[in-house]
Amino acid sequence: MSFSQSERCAAMATPPTPTTSYSASDPGFAALPLDELLTGEADLIARIKLCYGTDRDSFERDVLTLVRRYAACVHLLPATADNYFSKPGGLLRLGLETAFFSLQGTDAHIFSGRMSISARRQLEPRWRHATFIAGLCCELHRLMSHVIVTDAAGEAWPAFLMPLANWLADHRAERYFLRWRPQAVEARGLGLFALPLVVSPAVMADLSEGNSVIVPHLLASISGIPVYREHNILDELVRRSLALVIDRNLAASTDRYGSPQYGSHLERYLVDALRRLASRNPAWIPNREKSRLWLGQDGLFLVWPGGAEDVCQLLESDQLAGIPKAPETMLELLLAAGVFEAAGAERSTWSILQPGAKTPLEATKFSSPAIVLAGIDPPPETLPQALEFKPPPAPASAGPPTPPSAPTSAPVHPQLSLIPPPTGNDANAAPVEEGAGSSPLASAQSTFALQAPMRLNPLVRDALANAVRTLNDGMGPPIVYAVADGLFVPLDEFVRRGVQPSHAMRALSETSMLVKQVPNGPPTHSHEFNGHQTIGIVLDPCYVSGLDPATFAVSPKENS
Repeated sequence: MSFSQSERCAAMATPPTPTTSYSASDPGFAALPLDELLTGEADLIARIKLCYGTDRDSFERDVLTLVRRYAACVHLLPATADNYFSKPGGLLRLGLETAFFSLQGTDAHIFSGRMSISARRQLEPRWRHATFIAGLCCELHRLMSHVIVTDAAGEAWPAFLMPLANWLADHRAERYFLRWRPQAVEARGLGLFALPLVVSPAVMADLSEGNSVIVPHLLASISGIPVYREHNILDELVRRSLALVIDRNLAASTDRYGSPQYGSHLERYLVDALRRLASRNPAWIPNREKSRLWLGQDGLFLVWPGGAEDVCQLLESDQLAGIPKAPETMLELLLAAGVFEAAGAERSTWSILQPGAKTPLEATKFSSPAIVLAGIDPPPETLPQALEFKPPPAPASAGPPTPPSAPTSAPVHPQLSLIPPPTGNDANAAPVEEGAGSSPLASAQSTFALQAPMRLNPLVRDALANAVRTLNDGMGPPIVYAVADGLFVPLDEFVRRGVQPSHAMRALSETSMLVKQVPNGPPTHSHEFNGHQTIGIVLDPCYVSGLDPATFAVSPKENS
């Protein structure tokens, strides 16, 4: 007898019997048979069969057997606690969808392009089979690192020893219960220990027949380790498919279940891109002239935002969905994931001085060089000196600073006197005064970058980050400028970048990044800019690195 989808959900929601030691608030999961488990995925399995393009017997032998073994391992487990594919059966659905799109992507690629036609005819089916397996098992590591499964008596499932369905059958369990490991760290290499539970040795032997590359590429994809000096097309298809599947699920979950946590799956793609660049790109060989990577006694540094631009180009070529493009967003994600470490509480990036250089560079610091350098042969040599640049302390002032004269409605701030002020007679902006009135930062070539909260809308973040970047040398004429209480950004700059001004102001208001002229007043300001009276917003200077918020006038914030 089979159950409908609604009946299955009702069964999963039924509380356990009073004889268990668990509270009725935790219904657990029903120990459904595999046939019942796969009934809800019949449509997707039919699409996989059509895409695989073989007869029924071959499909059941090559694909359906794998699907059943995978379902026996993951059963009704969610993929995440409160993010993508967080519903019962989420990990099963995630694996099947990723496997389907990965398999579909093989139609547009030639894996053994340098071989003869007869050799390709023999290997292409094995490449397609391996790509399907890699997509299906890409998240198997979560069984080992993220969840603890117990029966009603509290006995834990030994995930390394047997599939979950087999363990449930051995214990004659009617329900099982899930706990999420606190602060679990993603360790994709653990997926290799679960792989034999899904892929039999006979399948591995068939994949390796007549070649020595398919299985290594398959294992590299599942473990998250790049194949050095080779292009892993199989892994490229899986990564692209997984990003698409997660992005689609997050978009669908927004309508049905509220707002899920965006961004938590992106660091894996960023780290993977960093590793691939370090292993293949000549410009990323550490300690070479004009290199992106510098390895000194005080750690491994990545020139920023140049390194972010390389990562962005690589991920754009991968055609991954939902990948951030702004260096500021990448930096926040990698800092939150522990890949980078910040220079301090108020500064995320570091200043480094390479051997023979006269001026320091802005860079990020890896929490461990092994994140990108592990496995590189020969390993790079470490410079004998530290790379962090610490400017000498400023000489003591001869006397108290001259108090600034009373500002007009919104004078251009002297901290940015190195930036050409807008042309025209600005009635609201006083001329920049050089000399004693200038901030010490005015003489140093500071690097200006947006440091917005993670919750800021990505489109608004990218538009604002690009506008702030024009303050730096070599980035074109500045399109924003400093006033007494912050950084003035014309609303036209959002329009030019495809963002509605009302949408931008609402997003910036929600993150309390705006400065108002008066409390409870409108968020817009009016200044003469390039000879024209211009409407814009004033950004709080604490959200722009390179500016010293203490030197700006105190003004009402948006949330006041």
